[in-house]
Amino acid sequence: MEEETNIASIIIDSINSIFQILFSSIDTNVSSILDEVTFVNSDILDSSYFSFVFGKSSTSGILLVANSLILGFLLYYSARLLLSHLLITQTERPTSFILKLIFFGICMNSSLWICERIIFFNDTICSLIQSVGEDLFKCSINFSGLFDKINSMIVIEQNNFNIFSIDGILKSFLSISSMNLAFTYSIRFILVKVFVLISPFAFLSLTNQATSSFFKAWLKCFITLLFVQIFIALVLVILFSMDFNPNNMLSKFLMCGAIFSLLKANSFVRQFLGGISTDISTGIQGFSSMIKA
Repeated sequence: MEEETNIASIIIDSINSIFQILFSSIDTNVSSILDEVTFVNSDILDSSYFSFVFGKSSTSGILLVANSLILGFLLYYSARLLLSHLLITQTERPTSFILKLIFFGICMNSSLWICERIIFFNDTICSLIQSVGEDLFKCSINFSGLFDKINSMIVIEQNNFNIFSIDGILKSFLSISSMNLAFTYSIRFILVKVFVLISPFAFLSLTNQATSSFFKAWLKCFITLLFVQIFIALVLVILFSMDFNPNNMLSKFLMCGAIFSLLKANSFVRQFLGGISTDISTGIQGFSSMIKA
């Protein structure tokens, strides 16, 4: 019996040691990653490879393809105008179409600059919210500061961590959720760049009423992805405004609820604005990319 007890004790100690190392590693590395992929600014587009793919002029990269499509829109309109005369149906006036094609063609070729200004404006609002919080609470309003706050409440001690205790369970939830946050906002980080890449086609689609819905869907998704950042900043400010007591179990559950709110931030924003979701629902494989109508 004593031997069985010793074996069980060794197994439990081994499990606790493994999780203690794992959670410590997550706390050390994930916070800095979250700050980088969540609070995006116009520097996200400042890459030689991105510029090469997007196109440094109208004769290279994505811009070359988009400018080539202008000819396709002209041919489409010409055929439609011809048929309208044969079938005696109404269509858009040539002068109106040409003016739209010129205007949105200019917007298309300036789409990178337009997207940079939108990202810069969104980041400015987010930074302002964080600055107000930092002035009020005298601490950094970011994920690094949040993890310091979490670790001050649920401490992982080298020889006293127990995964089977309530603190151990809560710490497990917080660490797994932080990894989920890192994957979720990494997906968002990539999608922001993807939507910038397809922005020329979005602006070009406005030249024709039949394709203008593509621009509306693109704009809704792009704004949703960016606005999540402002929502996160607001949640972090509220978190730092709360007086959490490490000896109070309610405070620990409220902290878990706050982390869950950050995890579902994209879903909450999507309910208000529509757009695209980057939530990971069932691990790494299962993430929703459904576009709300």
